Amino acid sequence: MSNPAITPELIAKHGLTPEEYQKVLDILGREPSFEELGVFSVMWSEHCSYKNSRPELRKFPTTGPSVLVKAGEENAGVIDIGDGWAVAFKIESHNHPSAVEPFQGAATGVGGIIRDIFTMGARPVFLMDSLRFGSIEGDSEQAKTNRRLFAGVVAGIAHYGNCIGLPTVAGEVYFDESYSGNPLVNAFCLGILRHEQIARGAAEGIGNPVFYVGAETGRDGLAGAAFASRELTEESKADRPAVQVGDPFREKLLLEACLELLATDAVAGIQDMGAAGLTCSTCETASRGGTGVEIDIQLVPQRAKGQTPYEVLLSESQERMLVIVKKGQEDVVKRIFEKWDLPYAEIGKVTDDGKMRVRNGGDFVVDIPARSLADDGPLYFREAAPFTPPSALDLSTVPQADPAEVLPKLLGHPSIASKRWVWRQYDHMVRTGTAVLPGSDAAVFIVREANKILAAATDCNAVYCRLDPTVGARIAVAECARNLACSGAVPLGVTDNLNFGNPHKPENFYQLRAAVEGISEGCRAFNVPVTGGNVSLYNESPAGTIDPTPTISMVGRIDDAAHITTQSFKEAGDQIYLLGETGDELGASHYLLAIHGRKEGAPPALDFDKEKAIHAALLGVIRKGLVRSAHDCSEGGLAVAIAESNFGTNLGAAIDLGATDQRPDVVLFNETQGRIVLSTKVSDTDALEKELAASGVPFRKIGEVTAKQELSLKTGENSYSWPVSSLEKTFEGAIPSLMES
Repeated sequence: MSNPAITPELIAKHGLTPEEYQKVLDILGREPSFEELGVFSVMWSEHCSYKNSRPELRKFPTTGPSVLVKAGEENAGVIDIGDGWAVAFKIESHNHPSAVEPFQGAATGVGGIIRDIFTMGARPVFLMDSLRFGSIEGDSEQAKTNRRLFAGVVAGIAHYGNCIGLPTVAGEVYFDESYSGNPLVNAFCLGILRHEQIARGAAEGIGNPVFYVGAETGRDGLAGAAFASRELTEESKADRPAVQVGDPFREKLLLEACLELLATDAVAGIQDMGAAGLTCSTCETASRGGTGVEIDIQLVPQRAKGQTPYEVLLSESQERMLVIVKKGQEDVVKRIFEKWDLPYAEIGKVTDDGKMRVRNGGDFVVDIPARSLADDGPLYFREAAPFTPPSALDLSTVPQADPAEVLPKLLGHPSIASKRWVWRQYDHMVRTGTAVLPGSDAAVFIVREANKILAAATDCNAVYCRLDPTVGARIAVAECARNLACSGAVPLGVTDNLNFGNPHKPENFYQLRAAVEGISEGCRAFNVPVTGGNVSLYNESPAGTIDPTPTISMVGRIDDAAHITTQSFKEAGDQIYLLGETGDELGASHYLLAIHGRKEGAPPALDFDKEKAIHAALLGVIRKGLVRSAHDCSEGGLAVAIAESNFGTNLGAAIDLGATDQRPDVVLFNETQGRIVLSTKVSDTDALEKELAASGVPFRKIGEVTAKQELSLKTGENSYSWPVSSLEKTFEGAIPSLMES
């Protein structure tokens, strides 16, 4: 079958602008082949090249004494955790595939991020995820679609993680109309390795053989990178071939085979075939190594007969790796992959000409400078729309709602309600390292082989980011750090997933730029490097653009198991304290959104110095054994945080916030930052107060834990009470009830 002629229509279909195509002509000095057009299309897509975001990403802090592999150097960053051990971790999106085919889209997102980790030589130890969907409430067709997407994505994540034997230990799920038609599926993986086990993805050693290992190449996932780099439309269902099909059992074999191979001296370089498949892995390894790679398509293991070179090059079939083998060590690869019953083939060699060359038997179908594809693609400096920060919310415009009714409504809102329906589908206890169950402020995982305790959290309040992207991004970093502090951990590093709309629209590009600057400020303030991540643009559907969602995942370390802290109250009589100010900021709050249907006002202010002081003070009293529970105040404010601290305990709480001239709904549901609810034994109150006073942070005792299973809240002259069992039933039952409908 002959290839089609290169026409303006075909060029446009491949997502290349006339100016980009002219650059292709300048690089090649001739018209490209059909296969070369496809190669440029995927490698110069936003998903692979970051052509609209790379200049902004340079603002991130990426260095530090603990950084062993920097962001952008390899498939994932690597951070030293002491005693010769390190962690590799990263988060990536699979948004568009999950919108079209939720189960496989989410499952293969998990598979892809796992491969990024073991490609570094690390053994994956746990997963997290950050998910966003449209509203699942009501009987509209859109709500039904959103419930279908939600169920499919969760099932896909559970399927892949459970089958491969990795626990999904934490995450977040939010529901908002802006994600209708364009859900976000961000998957995180962390792995453990010794310093000397770090593997590199460079094609080194002229004449070294290039091996293809793993599953056969099929037609699934064709041009998936290009598909992920354009807006979703009503016709996107026709892009189902761009959604890969995953096999977690095959990936488990591939993981073990690759780690066994990396333990030998046979590997000169290794690269996952992720976005853009064989194309990306070939040109990226060549570019990193300053070499060239030549392969023969006919030698690639293939799943179906009659696949064209174009299809083989652009397929994103899962569970595949490219391995650069040291010459003379070919039998080592063959022996290991035969042991694990996995396909493999020697498909080419490393060359000295800097080219990505692809033969189809005796004919060359691709002959392109590798660096032009991997590193020298187009770079754009988009226009950012002018932005005026929102004014503080005028409270006189917000009707006062009765807190007695508001608290159950907030606890029953899907974004705040228990996510047990989600995490009960995950095998979160496999590998027996999970020390804190999902649903807490942060995951805590004991890595037994390294004798290390890690904590991890993922956060982003997209309503804050919609109203003020810089402030919202700062808060995402601060809340992650606060969640780690509540678990007893100090931060080590950050990976981010930047989910935004079409960058050609100035208002969207402003959001991206402002969020990057906010993240950069936050990471510098907390002295945590950005180790890598993912940019996902074009998150738009006919329904509109998503709220900007710069998801932050932060990893920390706990030095002593005695310091592991959770959010649940422990015993009647324990005293309850509030660290931080009571506050009065209702702008951008969940109360304003869920009760009054408004996304308005300035997000709460954030003072990094105050925030860091509170974290340090909390960690200080945790390490002295003075804290029985700690829980941060986030969506829903103080009343929600106190209620959540009661759940699962068979206890109650009596809270008196003292005299105030503020409205009770403002006191109870504002989202002022830098606040933590903690509890301590009566016998430790003097020591706790002495330590906190010495730290200089604001704090006060606000109540005590009670044996009576009732939550009572008093603010000024107003008193409210609820049976804890009733609140917990609402909290736990909200999502199951909606999904059963």
